[in-house]
Amino acid sequence: MQRVMPTLRITDYERSKAFYVDGLGFQIDWEHRFEPHFPVFMQVSRDEMAFFLTEHTGDCSVGGLLHLYVPDVDAWHAEFVGRGLAIQEPPNQSLPGLRDMTIVDPDGNKLRICTRLPAAASA
Repeated sequence: MQRVMPTLRITDYERSKAFYVDGLGFQIDWEHRFEPHFPVFMQVSRDEMAFFLTEHTGDCSVGGLLHLYVPDVDAWHAEFVGRGLAIQEPPNQSLPGLRDMTIVDPDGNKLRICTRLPAAASA
């Protein structure tokens, strides 16, 4: 069970929805607005990972960083390349014990997709 719920600031609902849903394959679990045409606060998820996206200016600043741990970062990379998604940094082993790639959303938030390596492979 995920015990921490990070939040990323977005500035354009439609643009972010296209990026996270169509580009990254996340689903929208729910959305909340106090009134129609007010800023959105929503949850997206994929593969038992979830986080919030918010248009509310007081919640947090743009330019956040999330680390998402997946079983096979290379498979995610191939999926994203197949969808035409821009990858800022392709899979590599720049951090000890991890193989990771970096993607940047339309607002400048970084998503670092990581796979933990076996101890022998990271030494």
